This record gives sequence, structure tokens and C-alpha cells, in this order.
Amino acid sequence: MKKLILLSSFSVLLLNCNKKPEAPVAETPSTDTIETTEKVVDTLGAKSFCYMGVTGKDTVFVSIDDNLGTITGKMATKNSEKDSNKGDLSGFKSGDTLKLTYEFAAEGTTGNKNDIYFLQTKDGLVEGIGQRDTETGTKYVNEKKIRYAGGNNLKSADCKIVAKALK
Repeated sequence: MKKLILLSSFSVLLLNCNKKPEAPVAETPSTDTIETTEKVVDTLGAKSFCYMGVTGKDTVFVSIDDNLGTITGKMATKNSEKDSNKGDLSGFKSGDTLKLTYEFAAEGTTGNKNDIYFLQTKDGLVEGIGQRDTETGTKYVNEKKIRYAGGNNLKSADCKIVAKALK
């Protein structure tokens, strides 16, 4: 019996001595666990747009921030033959129309307000033209009768130029 145990132990020892040590194999992660480094696109943050329109010697500058349909921004009109105006825009986006209130200073008076609608196109903005309320003169009488043909055409512009004009 001693011989049998001794012979078995010796065989196991020889088998283990003949084995070559295995090099550690690096685990390759499966495709579902591979970490990808994609550029994160902020789809919820405010989007900024700048526009400029020139009619004769008059220029309109608009800077707009669209935060999920809530619009804020600034607008300035530089007129060659009459007083210019500058102020803030606020409102909302309804389809492809920006329905805004323009609160501005003109002719030395602050606190002026006007409703102003813009149709957003692939090239820029087109200002809406419509009959104003005779009592206030600031609101449109009928939103459905606002025409965009013939309104100021504002084209996309470099925001640095627009920001400088809005200062």
C-alpha cells in the first residue's frame, strides 16, 4: 500500500512538473461592455441664433436663444434717418413662428412694448406684418391675418458681429 501511495504521489508530481505555466490571457471585453467615447450632444440646452437684415440704409440685428421653445433675446434697429431702437425679446415658438414681445427704448423713451412675430425659415427670419390694435397699438388684432410676404427679411449672421451691434 505504501508503494501505491508513493507511486501515485510521484506520478502527480511528474505531471505537474511537465506542465508549462500559462501566460495570463487578457480578458477581451464583449461588445456590450465596451466603453464608447462618443461626443455628448446637449439637446436640452439653449440654442443661440443670430440674424441681420439690411433695408436701404437701415439695419436690424437679432440675437435669439431658444430653450425648448421658450425664446429670449435682443434686437436693435439702426435707422439712418430716424431714431434707432434697442431692447429685449421674449416669448415662445409655435411651429415655425416665433411669437415675441419686444420691450425697447426709442426716441429717449424706455418701456415701449410691441408684439412682433417672425416666421423661421431655413435661411433666417421673416418679420410678420399685421393690423395693430387701435387702443394699444402694440398687439396684433388678428394673428391669423399676419402676412410674412413683404416683411423684413433677416438672414443668419455671425453672432460676433450681431453681439457687437447689440451692445
